[in-house]
Amino acid sequence: MGHDIAVKRIYEPPSSSDGQRVLVDRIWPRGLSKEHATLTLWLKDIAPSDELRKWFGHEPARWAEFRRRYRAELDGNGEVVAQLHALLRDGKVTLLYGAHDEAHNNAVALAGYLLRHPRA
Repeated sequence: MGHDIAVKRIYEPPSSSDGQRVLVDRIWPRGLSKEHATLTLWLKDIAPSDELRKWFGHEPARWAEFRRRYRAELDGNGEVVAQLHALLRDGKVTLLYGAHDEAHNNAVALAGYLLRHPRA
């Protein structure tokens, strides 16, 4: 069963094609009101640990190692991963993030993880 997962910057306008909108950052995005976020869920606990997030610092050179370390954190966080899988059973889920880098962020890494681990 293929999952319908999208990744989108939270500052982009919500769309009817987003499906369920899940913020996957530990920290609330700067300058965004909760009303304008149009979230289904804020899943803080699926975000990388503060230690990992600070180490990564959105440095593309650290991307491969960041993904490896984040996968290890996700492997140990089965309950929260299962929450996302439950949402995916209901249809499309858009993983939302606040970072500027659209290619190297935790939502991209998380989407890849979910696609490689279709069931928790």
